[in-house]
Amino acid sequence: MPRHIVLGNGQMLVNLDQDLNLRDLYFPFVGMENHVSGGRCLLGVWVDGEFSWVEQPGWRKRMGYRPGTLVAHVEATHEGLGLSLAVHDAVHYRENVFLRRVQIGNQRPVAREVRLFFNNNFHIGGWDIGDTAVYDPAYGAMCHYKRDYYLFVSGRGGGEGIFQYHVQKRFGGGREGSARDAEDGLLGMNPTDQGSVDSTISLRTVVEPGDEAVVELWIVAGNSLEAVRERHRWVLDHTVAALLDETTTYWRNWLAVAERDWADLPETLVDLFRTSLLVTRTQIDNGGAVLAANDTDILSTNRDHYSYVWPRDGALVAHALDKAGYHETTAAFYRFAARTIGPEGYFYHKYNPDGTLGSSWHPWSGNGEDKLPIQEDETGLVLWGLWKHFEYTGNIEFLAAMYLPLIKPAADFMAGYRDPGTGLPRQSFDLWEERRGVFTFTSAAVWAGLTAAARCAALLGDRSSRETWEQAAREVQAGILGELYSPELNRFIRGRYRGPDGRWIDDYTLDASLYWVTGLGVFPVDDPRVIGTMRAVAEGLWVKTEIGGVARYANDYYFKRSDDLERVPGNPWFICTLWLANWYVDAAQTVEDLGRARELLEWVYRYRMDTGMLPEQAHPYTGEPLSVAPLTWSHATYCQVVLAYLEKWHSLRGLPAPKRTDYH
Repeated sequence: MPRHIVLGNGQMLVNLDQDLNLRDLYFPFVGMENHVSGGRCLLGVWVDGEFSWVEQPGWRKRMGYRPGTLVAHVEATHEGLGLSLAVHDAVHYRENVFLRRVQIGNQRPVAREVRLFFNNNFHIGGWDIGDTAVYDPAYGAMCHYKRDYYLFVSGRGGGEGIFQYHVQKRFGGGREGSARDAEDGLLGMNPTDQGSVDSTISLRTVVEPGDEAVVELWIVAGNSLEAVRERHRWVLDHTVAALLDETTTYWRNWLAVAERDWADLPETLVDLFRTSLLVTRTQIDNGGAVLAANDTDILSTNRDHYSYVWPRDGALVAHALDKAGYHETTAAFYRFAARTIGPEGYFYHKYNPDGTLGSSWHPWSGNGEDKLPIQEDETGLVLWGLWKHFEYTGNIEFLAAMYLPLIKPAADFMAGYRDPGTGLPRQSFDLWEERRGVFTFTSAAVWAGLTAAARCAALLGDRSSRETWEQAAREVQAGILGELYSPELNRFIRGRYRGPDGRWIDDYTLDASLYWVTGLGVFPVDDPRVIGTMRAVAEGLWVKTEIGGVARYANDYYFKRSDDLERVPGNPWFICTLWLANWYVDAAQTVEDLGRARELLEWVYRYRMDTGMLPEQAHPYTGEPLSVAPLTWSHATYCQVVLAYLEKWHSLRGLPAPKRTDYH
């Protein structure tokens, strides 16, 4: 089930599904230790002797956010119970506290006692062995802990603290642990247990006829009992309502950095831009790690997840945030990159949020030869993005600080890791992580990285390196033209592979990533070879159903939903559709030409989730989200294209563009 609500502050991330279940709780790194780990923390209601979990039939829900914030606003109504709930959730913008405020509306003409139940189905540290859950009577809170992970759960209702509680070992199948005990409206009051355990607490209040009452909950995360107790007292002193208002104010002011003249874009697209910026920020750890996605439902099909840092995704996300004005956030990513790059000068497949090496399926050997388990585009794009960061900030001190630990080793590696006969990069894995060869996208990224490094060297007076990297970039560019362009097809090809006999085998598969041969500046947008390539992408990868959108490549197998390859070359991907939109922006010669790009931005809006989340893919026949949601890359790419659209719109109308310094 996709995540409909994401809430975070760069150290604590909480995800909710469409039933208001808390599905993920990450701390102290975004995307690393998940203390729910694929489970569900339920919200339940008891009134007039009847009990219902909010995920059960009978509840009608509408989900969203307070405008321009990371404070959720969810309305849930149950006509059978005669109750309405207005739920506001947030992670405090500074402190690691999840806040929930529930306004209970009584639709009956009599006063009624209402009890809310909060099930804490935690897997501390990401697994459920050796957990302890214990009620702390001195503080009126339920404490779950293991090692240096502590979660402190408490609340207020009817002017009082926790009404009842229960700790229980989990059972197999059906309702787990203490959640079953809640369904008669009473809890067993067992104060502690250890092993694989969960807990449930209840809060109660009386709601007068036709009136409302408030119940509040909070979950404090910390690394010691003293720390969570202290933050618990802090919540009591400030109140949940005030902390929600603080968080609302912070995020609205954070978002103000990106406000600008929105040209002719409708408010719907602008609102999605704002939401996308906020969602993107939730997926970035304060230590600089840019996580691809944190929807753990993917575990059911892959036994792994997207909660890793791919340097490629990180660089492209950072570029979008730099365009929007969030340079401190992106600087943290480049510091992360400088810490994690290998001594040989390349990035491995992916990384954990703490900078350790992530899981990988890339082999280190095969066919009797050693292989680098890398996607070389990731190394190139980090240098490209870092130069773009400098273009926006002009911070030469930061660039100099990155030169020796990051720029020089990466550029030296890329300059040396090339085929002397073609000038192209040697074989590595493609951006889709499926095949090993020499690819147009990878070659474009290497060219962009070498070109960026040469510009950095020029600024810092390293003449020898500048000349070496410029020459290598020229040879890569020539190799792309000589080896990866097909005059017969009038377009660039995806790539080539070395066959068993040592000969090269060309791969003519149409691939949406071919956009980047111009998107990274290897060839100008009006180059006939670029035009031929992008026309082929627009025609050959468009999904010819009522849904539309652009597939990754012809005959894409990932989450495949159709064998009708003539109409459905693959599921439509949000980033691929947006790349085509970016091409239309790049190629536009009049304001009217931008209409094609705007139509694709509206496509993204049409197939977003109701709360504004953008998944990786859409179903080619229904438009429903496929794979993970939200995908950071989808949101950041939407922001990047919107900003490119605005720049081009102003340029075509002869209006001043945002001030930029040209350091070329």
